[in-house]
Amino acid sequence: MEAGGGHAKPGLDQHGLPVGYPFQSEWEVTPRQTAEAMKPAAGVSPPLLLDCRRPEEWQHCRIEGATLFPMQTVAQQADEVEEAAGGKDRPIIVYCHHGQRSLRVTAALRGMGFTDVRSMAGGIDLWSVDIDATVPRY
Repeated sequence: MEAGGGHAKPGLDQHGLPVGYPFQSEWEVTPRQTAEAMKPAAGVSPPLLLDCRRPEEWQHCRIEGATLFPMQTVAQQADEVEEAAGGKDRPIIVYCHHGQRSLRVTAALRGMGFTDVRSMAGGIDLWSVDIDATVPRY
């Protein structure tokens, strides 16, 4: 499915965000931007898609291509995150259920020296609404 389906969806603005969402471009990317970044491109590595939800949430649903690093373990697993990313300079997009935990993890990773980290606005819930309706909502 094309990111955003090419059609306006009820309650979403032209960027695929809930109308009135306080988007922070320095800290966030939209699900549409994430879907675009994850498309294969010659010579370009996609960002590391980091799911910071709890393991039981991961078992319920996930975005294809994501890697699980629960929020509670990210600080202890910084070396593993760096290894999964292939270095601290590779782009990382963090997501959770609605986007609050992922903002905290984004700040934590930046504080650990990762240079290009953003949170996916609206989390996997907005991903399901705007990008891939086969991902169950909860």
